Amino acid sequence: MKILILEDETLAAERIIKILNEIDTKIEIVGQIKSVEAGMEWFRENPEPDLIISDIRLLDGLSFDLFKDLKIETPIIFTTAYDQYAIKAFEVNSIDYLLKPIQKEKLAFSIQKHQERVAENKFPADFGGLYDLIQSQKRSYKSRFLIKVGQKIVAVPVEKISYFFSQNKLTYIVTKEGRKLPSDQTLETLEEQLDPNVFFRANRQVIVSFDAIAEIHPYFKGRLKLDLNPAIDLEIVVSAEKTPEFKSWLDQ
Repeated sequence: MKILILEDETLAAERIIKILNEIDTKIEIVGQIKSVEAGMEWFRENPEPDLIISDIRLLDGLSFDLFKDLKIETPIIFTTAYDQYAIKAFEVNSIDYLLKPIQKEKLAFSIQKHQERVAENKFPADFGGLYDLIQSQKRSYKSRFLIKVGQKIVAVPVEKISYFFSQNKLTYIVTKEGRKLPSDQTLETLEEQLDPNVFFRANRQVIVSFDAIAEIHPYFKGRLKLDLNPAIDLEIVVSAEKTPEFKSWLDQ
């Protein structure tokens, strides 16, 4: 089976490839695409694969635009952290919609469904079943965090949090009032619990809320530098690779 991967995050793509190799060593990865533009070029020069595994947010836009413009007939497994795009999955030949972080068991089940449909010549996908799948996977995000401060337990509502940051292997929550509180969770764990419409992982050290961004400055080599409110004693730089995703997040 030849599979094309559309994923702008290198680590996420590597995880998918690793899982696919564990599922079936005969799977061939024919390409790893990070942008809509690169996808357009790839499909102009290559035949369609047997299956596409695609994130929805790519570096320069949404993968839906790629599929719509090219009229791709290949079945698609969507992978994303953004629930709001679920219904759009019906407009293309999707066979599944998996939320990040991708679990091996769920991806394996999706691959199996694809193989069964090929054997039975059943296309397009069962959109009714896809809708049920989306509803069953619908995520809820944290509304508050319980923090131990001395001998007390403090409940901090998410709407009062400006950003999360890590320093010297410790993680902290900073409220809009400027209060700095310790957290026993890593930024990776916190990222999975936060609404991606409200919070963005700017870099390895910081997850920011939209309201926390005071100013944005162009920086060297296509990067962006952020000033936060409350101020932080760290240089917050968004990489050139992540800048298009950050701008798309700001403009939603």
